[in-house]
Amino acid sequence: MGNRTLVTGGSGFIGSHYCRSALAAGDQLTVLTRQPERAAKRLPSTAQLTVISSLAELDGMAPFDRLINLAGEPLADRRWSKARKAAFYASRVELTKQLVDKFAELGHAPPVAVSGSAIGYYGHGSKPQREDGIARDGFSHQLCHAWEQAALGFEDLGARVVWLRTGVVLGEQGALQKMLPAFKLALGGPIGSGKQWMSWVHIEDMVGLINHALARSDLRHGFNATAPNPVTNAEFARQLGRALHRPARLPMPALAVKVLFGEMGVELLLNGQNVVPGKALESGYRFAYPELDGALQSLL
Repeated sequence: MGNRTLVTGGSGFIGSHYCRSALAAGDQLTVLTRQPERAAKRLPSTAQLTVISSLAELDGMAPFDRLINLAGEPLADRRWSKARKAAFYASRVELTKQLVDKFAELGHAPPVAVSGSAIGYYGHGSKPQREDGIARDGFSHQLCHAWEQAALGFEDLGARVVWLRTGVVLGEQGALQKMLPAFKLALGGPIGSGKQWMSWVHIEDMVGLINHALARSDLRHGFNATAPNPVTNAEFARQLGRALHRPARLPMPALAVKVLFGEMGVELLLNGQNVVPGKALESGYRFAYPELDGALQSLL
């Protein structure tokens, strides 16, 4: 009998990969989503999977062994307006608070809660950041910090809490998917100076790190979900061009990024984080794709 797991964000890029892996391992999944039709399309049809669209549907369900809390409005889709920022908070921070309140009402919480965050928590900088690194303030940091603090409410219910500080996840969706059209046309290249750091992780290792965080009872709070070898944006562009057998020398000027994308472009494209997975390495996680060239070759 597998674990009974509640997943939020199960129809998203990371969540759907995690769900397919967990189902293959024999787990019983309940996926909480605002888009049950999308979840039905993206996830396998199996008796092991239950899709719900409201917290009220948790009433009467047997206790869960684990919670994977990945829900959140996508950050990089378009410019950040006040309404978009409010949606980011509502879909992350407010939902997490509602989950805490619901489990308090039910009287039983999962023993372990792995809850989303991002390397935006650290702000930006070129100095390598482990989990105990000092953060720089900015919208991304404020959002991640508030999300993490909301998840801390599960500790009051007796759960072990892990904050999954996720880097740029490489797979068939996400950032790589958005880059490919330009690079395939030989129109890709560095963004701005290209000196900003990109802390990336292969989707296979992303799922592996979630499972590692669940399995290791000594892991709690900040946990960097990034590969051990971050690269600069210019190096990422060079390696992606090489993997596609295309030149990658057309830079996108910083001014164009600011004009097109505003604050989102500055924080997510021009500012970088040099983040290393200190806790993952110390606790014995073996990366399937520790180097960027291997990760790109496997995906392309």
